[in-house]
Amino acid sequence: MKISVETFLLCVLRAFVVNPKSLARRMSTPVYCRPEAYSEFRQSLAELDTTSGLFHAAFAIALHERPEASWEQTETIVENLAITVLNRVQSRSGEARLAHLHDVLFDVFGLQGNRENYYHPSNSYLPNVLHTRRGIPITLVLIYKRVAEPLGLTVHGINSPGHFLAEVVGINDGGKNSMFVDPFAGGTVLDEREVFELIAQTTGQSIAPSRTLLERATPRGWLSRMLMNLQASFAASGQQRNVCAMQELQALL
Repeated sequence: MKISVETFLLCVLRAFVVNPKSLARRMSTPVYCRPEAYSEFRQSLAELDTTSGLFHAAFAIALHERPEASWEQTETIVENLAITVLNRVQSRSGEARLAHLHDVLFDVFGLQGNRENYYHPSNSYLPNVLHTRRGIPITLVLIYKRVAEPLGLTVHGINSPGHFLAEVVGINDGGKNSMFVDPFAGGTVLDEREVFELIAQTTGQSIAPSRTLLERATPRGWLSRMLMNLQASFAASGQQRNVCAMQELQALL
């Protein structure tokens, strides 16, 4: 059911005119967001400096529309994927671990981008993405990071315009350099030039190559981009209440 324009504008004002952190401190019960999602998201922020905490906060977002989703089941899936990779690895080299990670995630498990229905909100919900094995770049990178780190691999999210990427650190050249990975494209490995070409392609703009386009996402920046993606998806389909719900979560960051 749609809400009135006046109510929607009030929601927007609360999110952007009122100081978000002050608003979040005063709100113990959300107006639009499902309380279970709001509570779990809020609690998970205490461990946001860990990959597990970031993953948990991203999972909590899904509870707004998927209240039946199980955190334990979601964690079990990614833990089993990591165990599967570890059981295959017989070498200590980073290259071997990365190769087996890609084989398990992209060839066996079948994780890939949802090109047919890119803008659907479910692509931002971790339980859905792990079930369908389809998602958008930012959720796929988070799954990639969550599975890779128990293997001893260091992965950062790259907050590049138009297309979120993974950066794997310390694989080549004695552990000094990084490589970029695109889980949306089945784990394609990119060099810097190819990343800039991808950014230009996805944004439709001619860009000057700059390292500022390859900044690593902070945990809060990662979640904020996920929530902004959802707001855009909901707004495009006229789901104003859900737009407001995502703004309530964003006000907690």
